Amino acid sequence: MPLLGKAAVAMWWNVPPEQRSEFGDWHSHEHFPERMSIQGFRRGSRWTSTLDDEGFFVLYELERYETLTSKGYLDRLNAPTSWSAKMMPHHLNMVRSQCRIYASFGGGVATSLVTIRLAPAGGTEAEMKTALVAALHELASKPGLTSAHLLITETPITSAPTMEQQIRGSDAAADWIILLSGYDPEVVQNVVADRFSSHALNRLGAEEKSIIGRYKLSFAVTPLDLIAMQMP
Repeated sequence: MPLLGKAAVAMWWNVPPEQRSEFGDWHSHEHFPERMSIQGFRRGSRWTSTLDDEGFFVLYELERYETLTSKGYLDRLNAPTSWSAKMMPHHLNMVRSQCRIYASFGGGVATSLVTIRLAPAGGTEAEMKTALVAALHELASKPGLTSAHLLITETPITSAPTMEQQIRGSDAAADWIILLSGYDPEVVQNVVADRFSSHALNRLGAEEKSIIGRYKLSFAVTPLDLIAMQMP
C-alpha cells in the first residue's frame, strides 16, 4: 500500500532539549489524536532526527487535497488548545509544506526514513519528474527498503495565516520532497548517497543545493488506532 491518500502535510522543525519531554507527551497524547479526528486525515507519523538532537519530521497523509482547506481542519488550526498554544512557540525553524502526492510506491511504516528537499531548475520539471518516478518505482521493493515517494508542494490559497501560524511565526516551505524509507537504515543511507546525493540530483536537473534529513520512527497513528485507544 502506498501513502494513504492523495495529499500530505510535511513538516520539519526543531525542539529545544528542555522541551522535548513535554513535546513528546503533548504531540502523542493530544495533538495526534486531535488531528486524526479530522475527517480526511488518514495517518500521522513523527520521526526523530539521527543527525542532531533537536530535529523532528512529521507527516500527515490526507485522503484528498481538499482536506487542506476543509472546515474541520481550518477550525482546528484557528482554535488551538491551551496546551497547543503553549507548545507552538517551541517549534523552531518550522518548514511546513502542503503537498500533492505525485508518486508513491511501496508502503507501510518502517523504522528508517530519509527526507530530501529539492527544487527543479527552470525548464527541467518534466524530465526530472520522469526520472525520479522511475527511480523511486525501482527502489521501493529493493532489499532493506519499503517505500519511496515524491511529494510536490502546492500551497492552498487562504485569506490569512491561521492562529497556529501566528503563534509560531512565519513558516518556510519546501518545494519538491523525496521520502525514502526502509527497515535497514544502512541500506537507506547507501541508496541516498548513491542515487540522491546533491550531485546526482543536479545531474537530473535539480538546483544546486538539496537538503537531506535522516530520521528514525518515533510514533505513528491512524484514526483506527484512536478507536482502539479509546476502548475500555
